[in-house]
Amino acid sequence: MKFLGKLMLWLLVALLLVILAFYILLQTRWGARQVSQWVSGHTGYHLVFEAMDHRFSSPSHILLKNVTFGRTGKPATLVAKSVDIGLSSRQLSDLLHVDTILLRDGTLNLSPSTAPFPFEADTLQLSNMAFNSPETGWDLSAQRVTGGVSPWQPAAGNVLGNQAQIQMSAGSMTLNGLPATNVLIQGSIDKGEVTLGTIGADIARGSLSGAARRNADGSWLIDSLQLTDIRMQSDKTLVDFFAPLTTVPSLQINRLEVTDARLQGPDWAVTDLDLSLRNLTLGGGGWQSDDGKLSMNASEFIYGSLHFLDPIINAEFSPQGIALRQFTSRWEGGMIRTSGNWLRSGHALVLDDAAIAGLEYTLPVNWKQLWMDPLPAWLQNVTLQRFTASRNLVIDIDPAFPWQITALDAYGDNLQLAKDGRWGVWAGNATLNGAAATFNRVDVRRPSLKLTANPNTISISELSAFTEKGILEAAAAVSQQPQRQTAINLNGRGVPLNILEQWGWPALPVSGDGNFQLSANGSVQADAPLKPTVNGRLHAVNMDKQEVTQTMTGGVVSTAPVPAAPPVSPQPSP
Repeated sequence: MKFLGKLMLWLLVALLLVILAFYILLQTRWGARQVSQWVSGHTGYHLVFEAMDHRFSSPSHILLKNVTFGRTGKPATLVAKSVDIGLSSRQLSDLLHVDTILLRDGTLNLSPSTAPFPFEADTLQLSNMAFNSPETGWDLSAQRVTGGVSPWQPAAGNVLGNQAQIQMSAGSMTLNGLPATNVLIQGSIDKGEVTLGTIGADIARGSLSGAARRNADGSWLIDSLQLTDIRMQSDKTLVDFFAPLTTVPSLQINRLEVTDARLQGPDWAVTDLDLSLRNLTLGGGGWQSDDGKLSMNASEFIYGSLHFLDPIINAEFSPQGIALRQFTSRWEGGMIRTSGNWLRSGHALVLDDAAIAGLEYTLPVNWKQLWMDPLPAWLQNVTLQRFTASRNLVIDIDPAFPWQITALDAYGDNLQLAKDGRWGVWAGNATLNGAAATFNRVDVRRPSLKLTANPNTISISELSAFTEKGILEAAAAVSQQPQRQTAINLNGRGVPLNILEQWGWPALPVSGDGNFQLSANGSVQADAPLKPTVNGRLHAVNMDKQEVTQTMTGGVVSTAPVPAAPPVSPQPSP
């Protein structure tokens, strides 16, 4: 019995010596290399670490140094200077579930193609780590990350797991091309739903804070978001800048606040922007809201050729449409003001009151083409219930027929300026007059016009202007049909007879001042020449009683003979 007892003792001592030798060898470079080769050769994973460190002062912790881990043949999932593994009694029943894992000074790749971790932890802690997720919907790159995930149960395609609490900070981060610094995130993951209870970051020389949730279907709920002192320059157009908002299935905004922001792109800019938005949902190429509100003001807004100064907008959203409570702005040296409603039914914009004062506006070079282009689907009808204009200067620099009107005043009511997606004057009444005007280098004074429009015809009942020596008066009618048949009667009294030459009528064989009567009609269409459609008759007589009658057929003029002036009889001397 003594022999058996001694044998058992020596075997136990030998076993302890073997374990001690194995324990010592594991903490050498040779032992680390052997373990790495065994894992890489007998599993689907690739593991490399330089050394293992274990101290009896912390018996439940194992420290691996200079670790690289990933699936064989794939990019590394983890590269870290040290991995501190905290063990517990749970390893007796679940060998690969540890108490804590602390990753220091390395990189963690979150790409779905990287290897899922085969082990779990009650808590994953990060210290001065970097994140990369190049192949997910979140193009994320973060540096100097510190924080934790609890519990940590990684799954295929989801390194952070399907259900966990998250608290992290990052020195710098780039998300979908947008850089940020001093980032703080607190939230949770629950089966594809990501809740961010606290978000904070320094972004574009300003700050961001808020709370949000991303649902499993990719839709977002912004519970609150505040942007302060943002200074951002983008290489994208305004449409492309907001394009990411249209790529998500749904974006619900409960509260958005923007304070003192400055944004700039290739053909747009906004400075000193203050914005408050409530209860609006974007999705499906449109928006929905039950009681949404928008308040916005800025020092300057530029979009293409539009340049607004001190714009102010207040609007309310409802299922029926948008109630525009206020829009005011300084524009082109003047002031514009309006209010009204955009109605979802019929995509109609109905402005209750619109006023323009002090404008100095040069029409765009392509304004005629813009007038003919179809309107977007969301804007098919435009109506001005009341319109006023005062002291405006309007200029057209078209070299073929330049014109300008000075001190233009106008009044209109129930003017329908767009119908079924086409600009025009489809209904209503308007009166326009100015202090002076120039039409193709012909100066006139006190031009005035009064028109009435209905679905069939635009009738111009009063059209008059004073020339240097006389007066011009006219009446006209324009058909609303596609052919745009137009008829005009123009009378001139005591005016230079060559005035019509500047407006396209051939030169007359008589000269000087006189009277004329012109009746003409033609088809005014944007895609067809006017001249071949014009038929008319002109009768003119000058101060020397010389008369001429001309007939235009298909744009070609034929002239009746000009009778000689009667001889002047000598007057007897008194």
